[in-house]
Amino acid sequence: MKKIQNEKEYIEKQVKAIFSNNSQTISSNVEKKLDNILKDEKGQEIILSTIIKRNKEITNFYSILDGFIYQKILESNNDKLIQKLLIDLPNGIIKLKKSTEVDYQPLQNCLINKNFQEADKLTQMYLCKIVEITTKNSKNWLYFTDIQFIPKTELFQIDLLWKIYSNGKFGFSVQKEIWIKYNKKWDKLWEKIKWLKIENGIMKRYPQEFTWTTDAPEGHLPLFNQLRGTQTLFHLFNNIDW
Repeated sequence: MKKIQNEKEYIEKQVKAIFSNNSQTISSNVEKKLDNILKDEKGQEIILSTIIKRNKEITNFYSILDGFIYQKILESNNDKLIQKLLIDLPNGIIKLKKSTEVDYQPLQNCLINKNFQEADKLTQMYLCKIVEITTKNSKNWLYFTDIQFIPKTELFQIDLLWKIYSNGKFGFSVQKEIWIKYNKKWDKLWEKIKWLKIENGIMKRYPQEFTWTTDAPEGHLPLFNQLRGTQTLFHLFNNIDW
């Protein structure tokens, strides 16, 4: 009995240490620790109860770690564990606000399942739809003059979903950080997020030449008016203040 108790306390200590590290990405070392914990039945219970408890208690902050663990459990092929997760958190980690202009649950579903190409299509569609609601004009892509019609709350919601389910690698705010880091030089941004072909510096072809997995470099996704110049993206970045 004491041995079981000690084992439980050891796992709880490990889990607490993992969550106390507020890193913006999940290191290979942390992933390895999580994999080991999820192999153990007690570890599964502790991890699951931890993210469920955190989701109920924390309302205004979402951790990349919570999203990462949610995805890990779904990928575990452990039907019992998955069922328990989906009873308490059927829609994912992020509690979507009902006051938003559109329903982002399909986007959350795609990102949870790492279907990044479909998530990218939905993102473009949502942004156009948000502008359409205000302007009453049909949109297939956006001009820089359209960005003023996208509320920051909507842009933040989309960006948050991308970041939480990509280990912090993807999102408009991630792209903006890289852009600022390299003195707001567009060519440097394209180079760093790998939107250009290395051999000739020409923009990659959509969709086959882009990388639709988390093996892509930081900021690679989502795409945004990728072939339509920089003005629209410039105004989008200026709308990001988080």
